[in-house]
Amino acid sequence: MNSSRSLSIARLILLALAVAGAALPASAQTEPHLFTYSTLDALLAGAYDGDLTVQELGAKGDFGLGTYNRLDGEMIVLDGVFYHALADGSVVVAGPQEKTPLAYVARFHAVQTLKIESPLTLQELERWTDEHLQNLNLFYAIRIDGVFRDTSVRAIAPQTKPYRPLTEVVKTQSVHDYANTRGVLVGLRSPSFSRGISVPGYHWHYLTADRRHGGHVLKLTLVQGTAQLEAISQMDLQLPHTEAFAQADQTQDRSEEVKRVEGK
Repeated sequence: MNSSRSLSIARLILLALAVAGAALPASAQTEPHLFTYSTLDALLAGAYDGDLTVQELGAKGDFGLGTYNRLDGEMIVLDGVFYHALADGSVVVAGPQEKTPLAYVARFHAVQTLKIESPLTLQELERWTDEHLQNLNLFYAIRIDGVFRDTSVRAIAPQTKPYRPLTEVVKTQSVHDYANTRGVLVGLRSPSFSRGISVPGYHWHYLTADRRHGGHVLKLTLVQGTAQLEAISQMDLQLPHTEAFAQADQTQDRSEEVKRVEGK
């Protein structure tokens, strides 16, 4: 076999390998992905029912946050378990056929671990985390295990139709306070340009160490803990095939609504 023919065969093999790699499913790709179901603006507009089940969402990621159909409480995804934080302050494990109108999950593989030795309020924690991120135009999955004090979390009771806008519904939210707990913060930091799809900046859900209490974080102080971070440069967006999503007004600038809903 001459050298030119050998070179041609080698090129064909490399091309075949490249094509095979491009055809790999998302689960086989090594680049971190954020799977996003629906949009924040749709939820703000009152699209509280989705068609994606917890079982289907679990195939997309093992870490993340969101909510459940009818705006029933808060979703906290940790170590592959889908927790359901209810309006009464309790937490249960979600059933596989429960559905979500909005969720963000990733396969969490921390690439950066940081120790936090001094107390930080939520705002200080966010500024501290920003200082340790290399690129604020990426998404970040953030897990913080530690000791917390003065924690306030919220959850919303399931809604009935006709659904009111989220800014109205949050006025009925249930808030629960915990003076001193050990637990886990499940966080997502989204870049500013993602507004409309996700919350720009930080979005935190909290779960106590015994997995019995938690919800959407309104305020807290981290006494000490360990932060694990993963930068995510790819997002897979899946949109619902529901009438509610089709009719949701997503033409408005809802930045001020996001601030009110997030408690910021």
